[in-house]
This record gives sequence, structure tokens and C-alpha cells, in this order.
Amino acid sequence: MANKMTSNITTAPSSVTTTAVLTTAKPGFIDGIINKIPLPKWALIAIAVAAGLLLILFLICIIKCCCCKKKHKKKEKLNLQNINGSTTASLVQPDMEDLESGLENEKRGRLQYSLEYNFRSQEMKVGVKQAADLKAMDSGGTSDPYVIVYLTSDMRKKYESKVYRKTLNPVFNETFTFQIPQADMSESTLVMQLYDFNRFAKHDIIGEVRLPLGDFDLQHVIEQWQELTAASKMEQERLGEICFSLRYVPSTSKLTVVILEAKKLKRMDSSGLSDPFVKVQLILNKKKWKKKKTGVKKSTLSPYFNEVFNFEVPFNQIQNIDVVISVWDHDKVTKNEQIGKVFLGCRATGNQLRHWSDMLANPRRPIAQWHSLQPVEEVDNALGLKSHFRLPLPGK
Repeated sequence: MANKMTSNITTAPSSVTTTAVLTTAKPGFIDGIINKIPLPKWALIAIAVAAGLLLILFLICIIKCCCCKKKHKKKEKLNLQNINGSTTASLVQPDMEDLESGLENEKRGRLQYSLEYNFRSQEMKVGVKQAADLKAMDSGGTSDPYVIVYLTSDMRKKYESKVYRKTLNPVFNETFTFQIPQADMSESTLVMQLYDFNRFAKHDIIGEVRLPLGDFDLQHVIEQWQELTAASKMEQERLGEICFSLRYVPSTSKLTVVILEAKKLKRMDSSGLSDPFVKVQLILNKKKWKKKKTGVKKSTLSPYFNEVFNFEVPFNQIQNIDVVISVWDHDKVTKNEQIGKVFLGCRATGNQLRHWSDMLANPRRPIAQWHSLQPVEEVDNALGLKSHFRLPLPGK
């Protein structure tokens, strides 16, 4: 019975089927890198978010800066268009007076010197003792200083000290002797300039001391310290003065030049004097035409000539004439040297033009006037001379 019942029981197939899903695909490249980093995933996500925020902030800053610059340039352009040129220049560059005052106030160091004048021999001894706290001119923070000493009354004679290497406190202890008459002391200035020596370039000036000798009582020896100042601009050498008169008579076509005297001429000889004479030259239409000269006055800086020169100049040519007055130093051995010159005419300027105009405005009347001699090159350039040959007058 039991067996029968057992045989009648049939096992029903199971309705639940278990399926195992296996993935054989390899992990991605980025996942592989992430798996190798020994950090939890939440930490990696935090780092990525922070990096992203920093990148965004960086980009925002760049964009903002660019926009601000564009706005600033646009505003500056609009503002400057309504301002004149001189004001615009003052906006973009400092005032020259401020720059110059800053350079002048700059500390350059000190110089110790001595002065001793011998009234019998009319000699002045200048002692250059030492310098202290000089301005450093080299990249290494030092200088190679030396001193140049001269008088403004005779700039051809200049003394130069030894060069002291790599120091801002040189001790010179050198003495220089000048021949200078007592009468010239009040109009002469002693100049002591400190330079930085440079073997391969122009020497730089550190500073200078200028001593107007008329301000000193040279009855006693003077020794003192003085602050260096900025070097003044190149001074024009004093060449002297000359006095002459001009007269023109239109009816006779006669131009009369009277060379009267000269004074304070530049010293040209080793003795401290000169042997001056004067040349009077006429220039017609920028070409040399006629010339005459005075006699030579020996060993003097204040010659008296009083010599008369007559030239025939037709009235229709007087506007085309330049009168050139030049002072020369005579030398028997070497070539004569020019001390200085002036020219008068319609092309002249200043006192020379005024003198010429007064002559034309006062016919038959001699007009005398003093003139300061000018450098030869300066006058020659102003004249703009052409070829060197005599030009006959029209109709002659």
C-alpha cells in the first residue's frame, strides 16, 4: 500500500531557475588608474571637485583682468584726446626741473683742498688733499677717481692727478701751480672736477668744486673741505672783447672801419700773454672779398690799435655785405692762431645786428661799440662761406 502510494507521487519540476551572470570585460583605463591610487573614492571625488573650482576661479580672474585693462585704456584714450600736447607730456613724464633738482641734491662726496697765493711771483698753489664718501660709479660699488684742475681765465692749461683704483676715499696730496696776475683774480674761477676713470669708455664725472677767487682773502693759506656739486654745463671760454667803430657814407660808397682796442684777450703764449693783431674782412654774397689787417702788438692782452680801414661798397650792395672782425695771435715760429671773431651785417644777430643797424640809420656818423669775441667755428658756421676767391663788384 505504501509502495503504491509512493509510486503515485510525481515530483513537479521546480519553477525557479537560478542563472549565474559572469562578466569577462576588462576594467577601463581611468578605472585602472583610480584603483591603483591608495585613497578612498570619496577622497578622490573631493580632490576633483576642488581642482575644478580652482580652475574656474582662475579663468574668471583672467577674464576680469582683461576686461579691466580694456576699460582703462578706453577711458585713458577718451580723456587724453581732450588735453593739449604740453599737458599730456606732463602727465606721462616728470618735470625736467624736478629731475635736475634731484640730481643736484644727490650726495657726491667731499673734497679737501688748499689755496696759497704768492703776491710777489703772482703764483697760486692749489693743493688737492683728499676726497671722502665719493659716489660709487662702478657696478662693484666703487670708483676709480682722479681730479682735473683748471682756471676759467685760461682753460687751455689743465692739471690732472693720478688715478686711484677702487676707492671712494682717495688721498691725492698733489699740488698744482698757476700763474695768474692779481688783477685777474676777481674774474677767475678755480674748478676742481672729480672723474671716474674708465679704460674702455668715456670717463664719468662724479662732481666738482667751483671757487670764485674774488670771494677769497688770499692773504693767508686756506685749507678746507667742501661738498661736491653736480657738474655745470660746459662753459664757453672767455676769448676777450674788442671795440671798433663803423661809418658808412652812401654818397661816396665808403665804409670805414676803425679798430680801436681790445681787452681781456685769451692767453695764447706760454708766458701767459699774446701778440695780437686784427683782420678786417668783407664777405659779399657769402664769398670772401676784401681784407686788411692791423699791426702786431707784442706781449699784451689789452692792445690799443686805433687803425683806420676804408672799403668801397656801393649802396646797392651794402645789404649783401658781412664785416668779419677777427683777432689773431702772431707767432714767428709756428702758424698764427685765431683767438676769436665776430661778424656784422644784415644776417647777424644780437649786439652785432644792432650795431650794423645803427650805422645804417646814421649815415656819415661813426658808431663805436664793444663786442665779445665768439668761437671761430661758431662764426664760420653762421657765415656759411662758399668758395675762397675774390669776387669783383658788379660793374667794376
